[in-house]
Amino acid sequence: MWKPAAAAAAGTLAAVIAAELVVAATVQKGFSLAAPVRALASKVLRALADTPATGDDEDAGGDAPPDRSTGVARGLEDLIGNTPLLRIGSLSDETGCEILGKCEFLNPGGSVKDRVALQIVREALRSGQLAPGGLVTEGTVGSTGVSLATIAPALGVECHVCIPDDAAVEKARTLAALGARLERLRPVSISHPDHFVNVARRRAAERGNAVFADQFENLANLRAHERTGAEIWRQTGGRVDAFVSGAGTGGTLAGVSRDLKRRDPRVRCVLADPPGSGLYNKVVRGVLYTGVEAEGRRLRNPFDTVTEGVGLNRLTANFAAATLDGAVRVTDREAVEMSRYLMRNDGLFLGSSAAVNCAGAVKVARQLGPGHVVVTVLCDGGARHLSKFHCPDYLASLGLTPAEEGRSLGWVGAPDVDNRTAYGAESRALPA
Repeated sequence: MWKPAAAAAAGTLAAVIAAELVVAATVQKGFSLAAPVRALASKVLRALADTPATGDDEDAGGDAPPDRSTGVARGLEDLIGNTPLLRIGSLSDETGCEILGKCEFLNPGGSVKDRVALQIVREALRSGQLAPGGLVTEGTVGSTGVSLATIAPALGVECHVCIPDDAAVEKARTLAALGARLERLRPVSISHPDHFVNVARRRAAERGNAVFADQFENLANLRAHERTGAEIWRQTGGRVDAFVSGAGTGGTLAGVSRDLKRRDPRVRCVLADPPGSGLYNKVVRGVLYTGVEAEGRRLRNPFDTVTEGVGLNRLTANFAAATLDGAVRVTDREAVEMSRYLMRNDGLFLGSSAAVNCAGAVKVARQLGPGHVVVTVLCDGGARHLSKFHCPDYLASLGLTPAEEGRSLGWVGAPDVDNRTAYGAESRALPA
């Protein structure tokens, strides 16, 4: 059903139509009321565009978050979703496009992963896989774990998180402070039984009333983001030319692309991919491959990028469900410079995946040309990245000290540019 505001707008539109009939008659007598009446009609039509058509919200996947503009939230879960869509002034002015960022860092757990965590736990409880007092486990580089640890008490369950020990230390400290059971594990290939994802799966199997969240393969992930797509459509009044995002699990790209393309197949959905990830080649060339995978070059403990939580070298069920029109690469230097650029010009203190997304949005805006609307996701804030991505000493050790100033975006390169440094070559070897 329409919201009350839409009903009022519809009534006003009826009045406008009647007024236009009057205009048709009065113009014959030399009056000039047509212009102001048509201006009013234009305002009403814009108001209607801001309100979803009947069924828009109901047809989207995932659980609908409540309208925050009225009433009182019933619990923490009611604060997840319906995040603001922000015009990023500096990027918009420099590209001539409207570049809009979905402010997912404003979710209570501080990231876009709150949506996924909530959907996964709710579906597990509804299906009977999980009962109150049970345990949810997950393997993650941090943000999904923080979201699960935040949401679990509100839904009456416990949380066990496995993370690689080279993830930013503040994420581990946050998880401990939230009361999650925490395992920090040595980074190894996903095929190794002691990869943090595989350990999390085992922990769930070791006890009753426990589920492995499985954010990479669990399609509750993309269902949560079909709702994100519905929000973007509503907030832009249906005017979206492109959606750009990196992929950590593929859930955001899959859910948003499916929803937006269902509404308008002309919306371009584009992957922004960091160094070391094979997804760019999967989208552009049909082969999941990156240079570090070449024979004789594969590292036992790969370190190809300073970004966290974005990029993959395997095809997940969520990513496979995405409907994509193209891909752009984003280098580490571009991501680092973009994070400082947004802080300097817009006061936005963002994490590494959000910086990748914004650099990707600039590249897509250039491809489209001025006058288009490009939407991306501001996944999380910078506070979880102080020991690495936002640490001057760490970046200096990798030759990534930010050097740009001002508002020019001349340092954002071509869509297919890749990292030129191989600072991952000194990775630790695993025992036989």
